[in-house]
Amino acid sequence: VIVFKMAVPVRVLRQKNFLFQFAAALSFAPRLVVTQQVCTSGTHDCDEVSKARAASEARQKYGNPEPTIFSKILDGSIPADIIHEDDKCIAFRDVSPQAPKHFLVIPRAPIPQLSKAQDDDSQLLGHLLTVARKTAVKEGLDNGYRVVINDGKDGAQSVYHLHIHVMGGRQMKWPPG
Repeated sequence: VIVFKMAVPVRVLRQKNFLFQFAAALSFAPRLVVTQQVCTSGTHDCDEVSKARAASEARQKYGNPEPTIFSKILDGSIPADIIHEDDKCIAFRDVSPQAPKHFLVIPRAPIPQLSKAQDDDSQLLGHLLTVARKTAVKEGLDNGYRVVINDGKDGAQSVYHLHIHVMGGRQMKWPPG
């Protein structure tokens, strides 16, 4: 994450043509300067070497899956309205919300589905749920929310990159499926 003296959304950094946009911003705002690079994870694992190491470990563990819309959001080639980001996962608003508040939490590791997660993924899976809970609080879902993980064909999973749906802002119905 790069911190600017002026308010520049971090998602701008992920857009194509960032260098052109950054140069244009400098020409209109000469006081706009990069002041520091900050790792928001608290573990200082945000450098490129650590990212490459994590990607290599994930490929060894889960194979080399085809790119998904979520992997493209993670690499910045598709923009998203990101509402949480750390070294293990991101959360972003769903582009086709099924409730007034609907966001997804996805791991950076390319776990294709919950049933393919391994026992040593327990800490990551717990982290994803903790991020879902904390982000729901930030989103004002004080009256409750629904957490959904679709798994496989019968579970109606459409993107094979593990993701948690968090939906709220209205009364949910039961049974859900």
